[in-house]
Amino acid sequence: MTKVILNGKEIDIELTAGEYEKVKELLQREPNLTELNMFSVMWSEHCSYKSSRPKLRLFEDAEKNYDYVLAGPGQDAGVIDIGDGYALAFRIESHNHPSAIEPYHGAATGIGGILRDVLSMGVRPIALLDPLRFGPLKNNPHSQWLFKYVVKGIADYGNCTGIPTIGGEVEFDRSFQNNCIVNVACIGLGT
Repeated sequence: MTKVILNGKEIDIELTAGEYEKVKELLQREPNLTELNMFSVMWSEHCSYKSSRPKLRLFEDAEKNYDYVLAGPGQDAGVIDIGDGYALAFRIESHNHPSAIEPYHGAATGIGGILRDVLSMGVRPIALLDPLRFGPLKNNPHSQWLFKYVVKGIADYGNCTGIPTIGGEVEFDRSFQNNCIVNVACIGLGT
């Protein structure tokens, strides 16, 4: 987070100082609040994968290099040939920020998005997973609220679709006090 002066008032923006300078360079002027918010969203990890993109590039040629990879990076879900005419699809997504703002709907829409992505590959979703991270629960109403409603959002969406959540893990640590981690994954099977 960076502090900037906008119209004589100091505000916090969700851009690094370097990113803020890049925005000014692109616009060739000082950005207004709406523009700052738009760049903050579009350059967020959730939308741009700015910190994970270098790792994802390692898989760019998977479809060319491995016969069993049917759909790789850039597709809605990864799909591999597991033999005997079957294909296995996998999709994982983070819904950290949406869940930190509104935990029930943020987590539920995370499940909805990965189900959609797996279905779009022509396979049937068969299982969900949910690795989660929160701040400590003891004497911490905010973390208690996040935990309760993230878990409920995941469970409610998954249960109403009939797709079982077969695995999940939860960790509580002060390093997640101000930024919960809500990852959701879906496995699909098709022919």
